[in-house]
Amino acid sequence: MTLVKMIWDKWGLRIAILVSLFFQILLVFIAPLRKRRGNKIIILLIWGVYLLADWVAVFTIGLISHNQANNCDNYCVNKDLLAFWAPFLLLHLGGPDTITAFSLEDNGLWIRHFVGLVIQLVIVAYVFLQSFPNQIWIPTVLVFFAGTIKYAERTHAQYLACLGNFDVSMHQSIVATGEVEQFCGHWDDEERQTSLTSGIDVLENGYNFFQIIKILIVYRRFSFPVQRVNYRFFSRRSPEDAFGVIEAELNFMYDVLYTKMAVVNCWTGYFLRFIFSFLIVVSFALFASSHHKHQFHHYDIVVTYTLLIGAVGLDLVSLLMLIFSHWTVVLLSNPEAKKIVYKIQKRFSYDKRYRRFNFIPQHSLISYCINNHQRRFKWFDKADGLFRLKNLLYEIQHIRTEGLEKIKKLIFMKLKKKADPCRESQDTELPAEDFDWGKRVIYSWIEYSMSEEVDYDRKVFMWHIATEICYFGDETNTDDREFCKILSEYMLYLLVMQPTMMSTVPGIGQIRIRDMCKEIFKELILDSHTNNSNPPNLYENFKKFFLPRRRKPKTESSLSKDLVSKIRALVLSKEKHRGESLLCDACMLADGLMNDFKSKNRWEIMSNVWLDLLCYAATHCGANAHAELVSKGGGTY
Repeated sequence: MTLVKMIWDKWGLRIAILVSLFFQILLVFIAPLRKRRGNKIIILLIWGVYLLADWVAVFTIGLISHNQANNCDNYCVNKDLLAFWAPFLLLHLGGPDTITAFSLEDNGLWIRHFVGLVIQLVIVAYVFLQSFPNQIWIPTVLVFFAGTIKYAERTHAQYLACLGNFDVSMHQSIVATGEVEQFCGHWDDEERQTSLTSGIDVLENGYNFFQIIKILIVYRRFSFPVQRVNYRFFSRRSPEDAFGVIEAELNFMYDVLYTKMAVVNCWTGYFLRFIFSFLIVVSFALFASSHHKHQFHHYDIVVTYTLLIGAVGLDLVSLLMLIFSHWTVVLLSNPEAKKIVYKIQKRFSYDKRYRRFNFIPQHSLISYCINNHQRRFKWFDKADGLFRLKNLLYEIQHIRTEGLEKIKKLIFMKLKKKADPCRESQDTELPAEDFDWGKRVIYSWIEYSMSEEVDYDRKVFMWHIATEICYFGDETNTDDREFCKILSEYMLYLLVMQPTMMSTVPGIGQIRIRDMCKEIFKELILDSHTNNSNPPNLYENFKKFFLPRRRKPKTESSLSKDLVSKIRALVLSKEKHRGESLLCDACMLADGLMNDFKSKNRWEIMSNVWLDLLCYAATHCGANAHAELVSKGGGTY
């Protein structure tokens, strides 16, 4: 223990401040990844680094304050250098431009961050005053002011990103006044309703729509002029252009809610960023020209230069990201400058590899149930009991993603067709529950499945199971069939793995999913065990059938068809009444779809029902849930 204490006394402070710098460098490059892919491992890594970065910086400031009281010996850092290092921790607490908050809750706590800013400024100022007489006080003061600017930028960004403050900014905006027609008028020009010819057009339109989507976030409704502009714009667009504009719009929303872009992209922000860079560079030059005059340990000089180079390097990277960001593209007035910045920004961005709408998470109810009943190690159950890691580990291991490119066009065309009847309607309220496709069909089980007496989560479960049965019972290769399968597994993923996304939808999804797992395990596994002389084979075949990580090859089609028929026969033989068993209701619904409709009509009806379910959930979900989702990779929802 004596050896450990001696090592800590000598190197603890130096290591802590370098670790703090390392976390800042790491955040600059990994933080933007979460808006492109909802990979749980990446998000977990960012969350850990984000929390540790603040904790290490605050801890190191405390170490500096504590060590300053010790006499300077072979182990301690010179008091002048301690005072010089402390303001660098303010830079680190200010964080990089790429992340100011991990979640919306962080923005809501902006007052606490402001109090933290004041406290840390007082501590650093106290450390500085305690160092007098200080031989390097001028560069120390310069870094102190630079750190104050950096930390204040983060707190201001969190204040602006707090959804409660959107209302204040909206009242100061032209969008919230009676001049919405003037704000949106340039989109009504027929000449602007042609196809988007370049990526710059996509960014500019995405930025414009981001300005008016704040209306929906604050007021939960669109005025009729804005509603009409939305329809006229998107009704004349190709699916590629429409999704491109929406993706750009969500990128701007992400930047405002989770980064410093809203703070630095204004004249005040540009001025403060120039002052910050000037202070850091001058401080670097002053220290470089004077450090040889003082008796500092050589490894402390190395640490100091590392901090200075790190500060200058991070500032340079942030400056390049700011200059070549999509914000600069839309704010520049010179067309040639726009093109140059856009080409450079596109060349070095992640857009080619990671697109917000290229992947959609998929989840199967049957696979969820089977995996829940598989035997696990005892240590896993203990860890789950202590840390509640079950859902997180399950999502990392079992949730797969599906390419969305093949159904983008279908989604867009069906939504546009759905919007046609109400394009001139002035009813701007968010729609009430109206699953019109289900209600138009008079067949009893379909009508019942979409009736108001059935809770929303029950509808999703029924149609998900029915879709599974129909998908493997009908091998007709149609776009609507694939569309239904993808949306079915996506909606179940939201209901089970992202329950907050359905928080405003009536139902008890989390309780129902557990009950469904028990029923399916009992009906499909245990009953089959009693009627089969070799139950392990059925169980293994059942797993192989319902747990494909990818689409099954054609050689398995006969096995799939056989298993589906056995499942349907087993459940329907129970003769339960409507509403008594969700699994039975779902199989009856699938029977009605399979027996009463031809393949083409069946998949067309089902695809429109799934679109209704998706639209209902999206429009009835709270603004907070949508805003939170853009930090997790976005998605169709």
